Amino acid sequence: MAVTVYIPTPFRRATGNRDRVEVRAKDVRTMLDELETAHAGLKGLVRSDSGELHRHVSIYVNSEAIEGLGTPLKDGDEVAIIPALAGGAC
Repeated sequence: MAVTVYIPTPFRRATGNRDRVEVRAKDVRTMLDELETAHAGLKGLVRSDSGELHRHVSIYVNSEAIEGLGTPLKDGDEVAIIPALAGGAC
């Protein structure tokens, strides 16, 4: 099943500056595997070496925060990878 993944600006260098990519995956974990295989520069940006999401990264499916990497995906879903933003001085 094909899903569209929004790639945030800081990670776009890994996707040839594309803001959206399409992958086929049954769940979020598989989607990340496919993304990292197709765009090796993403490896380490979203997940740790152990495969867990970095604390500063959130993933949303159809604008809803995921419960875990096993969250199922269906054809046509839209997934957003959102890194935390760092603020400046007050």
